[in-house]
Amino acid sequence: MRGGAQSHLMRCSDGFYYVVKFQNNPQHLRVLANELLATRLAERLGLPVPVTEVVEVSRWLIEATPELQIITGGEHKHCASGLQFGSRYIADPVDGAWQVHDHLPEAQLARVHNLREFAGILCLDKWTCNSNGRQAVYTRAPRRRVYRANFIDQGYCFNAGEWNFPDSPLRGVYANNAVYEHVRGWNDFEPWLSRLESLTETELGTLASGIPPEWYGNWEDMDMLVKQLDRRRSSVRDFISAFRMSARHPFPRWGSARASEQPVVSTV
Repeated sequence: MRGGAQSHLMRCSDGFYYVVKFQNNPQHLRVLANELLATRLAERLGLPVPVTEVVEVSRWLIEATPELQIITGGEHKHCASGLQFGSRYIADPVDGAWQVHDHLPEAQLARVHNLREFAGILCLDKWTCNSNGRQAVYTRAPRRRVYRANFIDQGYCFNAGEWNFPDSPLRGVYANNAVYEHVRGWNDFEPWLSRLESLTETELGTLASGIPPEWYGNWEDMDMLVKQLDRRRSSVRDFISAFRMSARHPFPRWGSARASEQPVVSTV
């Protein structure tokens, strides 16, 4: 698969295909923990993200599959065996009737039926200090004209392997302002923002406890991350406001009346 983590598409024992990131990926070991925690937080908020699983890859399979390699500094290494992160592929790659795109031109974005959910994922990206640009893939079912956005690649949340929060207005945002043009005020960040603000430290800790310890080191570091996330919940509106006031001007309709609002997309 494309991308800096050098993921591999693998069919797992449940019959589904997963994009698998390995512990010895070139980015950072903690990328796996970030992916699992941030994606499951997005699930808790009700956002469209892939199903995630902990995938066990045996040493036998790696040694018997020459393609399962990681290239670092020109050196080829076997992928690590053991527990890896798996993100279910957004459509059956064998079914050619489905279309999957990692980019849509601006004119096509109007045909994304869940475009308003970009406001929801912005809440998550600001909360978790995603130090990468927001990534999405778009699927179109057979004989349908509209697309669905699916939010992928949460590996650089919590500032990748650093597990700190160097906030900046333009971090964690989508490259094209068109996905934010429908935003007129705080109501457009609902219900995701209220769900985020109502999460408890106990709930965050429960999600974190399901992450394999070999992906991050010691529990003290994870516990500190959970506590920082809990404290940051009350600041997400400030982070969004900083983005709103930035040179990007992402919300040109902010404060305008809703009476004249047109539908964001067609559902035909």
